[in-house]
Amino acid sequence: MLDRRTLMKRAGWTAVAVGLGPARALAETVTLPFGNGERPLVRYPQKRPMIGLTSRPPQLETPFAIFNDGVITPNNAFFVRYHLADLPLNVDPDTFTLSVTGKVDRPQKLSLKDIRKLKAVELVAVNQCSGNSRGFVEPRVAGGQLGNGAMGNARWRGVPLKTVLDMAGVQATAKQVTFNGMDGPVSDKTPDFVKALDIDHARDGEVMLAYGMNGDDLPVLNGFPLRLVVPGYYGTYWVKHLSEITVIDSTFDGFWMKSAYRIPDTPCNCVEPGTAPKATIPINRFTVRSFVTSIADGAKVKAGRTTLKGIAFDGGSGIKEVAVSTDGGASWTPARLGKDLGKYSFREWKLRVELAAGTHELKVRATSNAGEVQPAEPRWNPAGYLRNVIETVRVTAA
Repeated sequence: MLDRRTLMKRAGWTAVAVGLGPARALAETVTLPFGNGERPLVRYPQKRPMIGLTSRPPQLETPFAIFNDGVITPNNAFFVRYHLADLPLNVDPDTFTLSVTGKVDRPQKLSLKDIRKLKAVELVAVNQCSGNSRGFVEPRVAGGQLGNGAMGNARWRGVPLKTVLDMAGVQATAKQVTFNGMDGPVSDKTPDFVKALDIDHARDGEVMLAYGMNGDDLPVLNGFPLRLVVPGYYGTYWVKHLSEITVIDSTFDGFWMKSAYRIPDTPCNCVEPGTAPKATIPINRFTVRSFVTSIADGAKVKAGRTTLKGIAFDGGSGIKEVAVSTDGGASWTPARLGKDLGKYSFREWKLRVELAAGTHELKVRATSNAGEVQPAEPRWNPAGYLRNVIETVRVTAA
């Protein structure tokens, strides 16, 4: 574990500690494939050039080509999403503490050293922003207009949340557990970012207090020194800079649960485009998704045999099949699945195909072990969440 001085020196974080935005704005821009899609490339400490959406607070999208390099997303390319602009940029790991209070018999105040002494576990899991791919939604909706890069897959190391809750002695009346981080609002009118999980979910043994990411400490912008990992659930629950855990005997009604991050309470979690749902529920598990990573939309390729490659994932049952179409969906061929790193991980797929001279619509469709299949048509909701329509890549072979 890095000490504070070494960490800050390595990160060069003092360059942005006063809230001046990215350490370096690069001259290049990228244009995401939807209206008003031009974005700057920016570079923050501990990060390679990333697609910048906002700078206060920082919201950084992973350039999509990185997902073709392997199923594990490097720490320096992992996307960043914050809601509150007062970031904890001067955390001292030697004095950091995590409190566990509320409906418990033995309230806890744990140092990072205490937590790291507990039996560690590792889990490969995707973290995906709820608004990933929102920029493609039609008709368009409010919110960050993201491409497909607000996701990443990492090997997380830490301790099960259950271990810490059991140390505290959860009382029989407990109903939910709330989580708060050290980032905060700049205005007292802005609600603090607090999330909640039902007690049974919090104690399922999979939810993790993570201090490690791909064999290193968490990057500052990905939650150093401790974050919540909620496998299969959207990133809104993955609270960064976690410092407060509170067990409650009621349903938490804070803004970020009661009002924000809600989806229609319908079988498809969708409504007719342009309409409002009659009832909503908190967003929860990922939908099943797959992507072609080896060829970009609009690319020109050599006619003949070529190998297509990509990734697929879902909310925790794992990937059963990935099928590819080279004729716009008229026929489908199963792809070969790569190594299984666990039911919460990206799963690589490959398929050798023959592309005659001309234009082709390449489509990829995943089926989960739970039987969920990507839809042919996009489903719509007012927040632009849950997008998982079959992806199409148009290429010209010559």
